[in-house]
Amino acid sequence: MARLDEIDRRILYRLAEDARGTSAPMIADEVNVSAGTVRNRIDQLEADGILTGYHAAIDYERADNSLRNLFVCDVSVTERAHLATQALAIPGVINVRELMSGRGNLHITAVGADTEDLSRISRELSSLGVDIQGEDLIQSERTRSYQPYGPEEDPVEPSMTDFMTLSGEAEVVDLTIAENAAIAGLTLREANEEGLLGDEILVVAIERGESIITPKGHTTIQAGDLVTVFGRTGITDDFLGQFTGPAGE
Repeated sequence: MARLDEIDRRILYRLAEDARGTSAPMIADEVNVSAGTVRNRIDQLEADGILTGYHAAIDYERADNSLRNLFVCDVSVTERAHLATQALAIPGVINVRELMSGRGNLHITAVGADTEDLSRISRELSSLGVDIQGEDLIQSERTRSYQPYGPEEDPVEPSMTDFMTLSGEAEVVDLTIAENAAIAGLTLREANEEGLLGDEILVVAIERGESIITPKGHTTIQAGDLVTVFGRTGITDDFLGQFTGPAGE
């Protein structure tokens, strides 16, 4: 496993923030090294498989009034990787996320010209043996750089790494647990007993360092964890505070 230093982390932070608008000299000035050093570090991060690509964020609805849909699917754990590869080959599928959880362990994002096109994608997924548990239109999505890789003076709000609003009220959000978060140090069972979660909230996955943890009642939430949360009726600012800490602290 490659070991990252402060220069590597800052490179990743700035590229995740704006890969197209960030140059090697800009990062070099920030971390007090030469532009050549930054370019060499980028090459090494790519060779190590840490920096895996540069992707454009596209508003497909604005581009040609297309629809973007999220399919939440169940697949056999032993077939998950194989089916993920097959699903990505279906025309219109633009992203496939494999989760370690037992249910809803494959999230597939697809773009269709209309509802009929999305139905075609749904049928092709089903023909692969993918069990679609739910699907909904994505209204919006937000991303940000991983805060621990950035400079200390950068603002820490928002603490959301990834946010998707589904049609209706459902939302999916990735959150980094703050040191002062109310839920930090509690098991999911304890958090539920204290009313920090609720019946309409499902913790889908927990990423801790290099590990993906399947959430269970005895699983303890730790500061620094990247937690994927699904809210059936939306996710409120008060709920976010349980994970990201009180505003302004």
